[in-house]
Amino acid sequence: MSVTVRVPAKVNVQLAVGAARPDGFHDLANVFLAVGLHDEVTATPAPSLRLTCAGPDADQVPLDGTNLAARAALALAERYGVEPAVHLHIAKDIPVAGGMAGGSADAAGALVACDALWGTRAPQEELLALCAELGSDVPFSLVGGAALGTGRGEKLRPLEVGGTFHWVFAVADGGLSTPAVYREFDRLTEGTDVPEPAASEALLSALAKGDATALAATLTNDLQPAALSLRPSLADTLRTGRAAGALAALVSGSGPTTAFLAPDPDTATTVAHALTASGTCRTARTTTAPAPGATVLS
Repeated sequence: MSVTVRVPAKVNVQLAVGAARPDGFHDLANVFLAVGLHDEVTATPAPSLRLTCAGPDADQVPLDGTNLAARAALALAERYGVEPAVHLHIAKDIPVAGGMAGGSADAAGALVACDALWGTRAPQEELLALCAELGSDVPFSLVGGAALGTGRGEKLRPLEVGGTFHWVFAVADGGLSTPAVYREFDRLTEGTDVPEPAASEALLSALAKGDATALAATLTNDLQPAALSLRPSLADTLRTGRAAGALAALVSGSGPTTAFLAPDPDTATTVAHALTASGTCRTARTTTAPAPGATVLS
């Protein structure tokens, strides 16, 4: 018997970042939107915990105890006194180290898959608590849809989405380290008065109405200057997508994936072709949002 769980990538349509806290983390107002790019995590009984991975850039995914999916299986096993005897196979389609929470998605997928495989029947609140212990983006990967994340991003409030949004994601060569981007944010904002992060009411209203033009006018990412500082070439990618007809463009999370909001599917296709032809990114993918969270397929 095996259990396969599909988990979505995310884009941050707003990422407001506060000053560094004494514990090194930052308070956030993080508006998550799950998008239709997915990884699949399959859990199969095995003599001991084992991890394999296939798909684009699978060679960049660690297959040891540092992998969030492995840590998720161990955390659930410890909580319920179960032997973590499972083979986790990750079929990657979310860009690796791309600012789209692929590792967090895999952790949420592993939790749900192992819970089903082992029959631990953990309540949703317990799974969310385990997710929060694993990482700031993991709880959202579990629930999907749209949500406002506060604290480190792990405290979630579901948000209404009134329609379908069309997105293009430009995948860059290589990744960006999230801790490195936050360090650069701290360096760039040192000595300045960093405001307390708060959700944009105009952005939440645009999401609720399904209004792509209004959403485009309110997209923000406080980590974008830091990502551009570390990877200046991303500015060319952003310009290319806007020139091809995107309503708005921004760095996705900590980058280096860049996200482009399009008014309709045809424009999304045009933007993707322009980005691919420009040579400013490795590939470009079209998709829609919102998407459901971790979902058991078999």
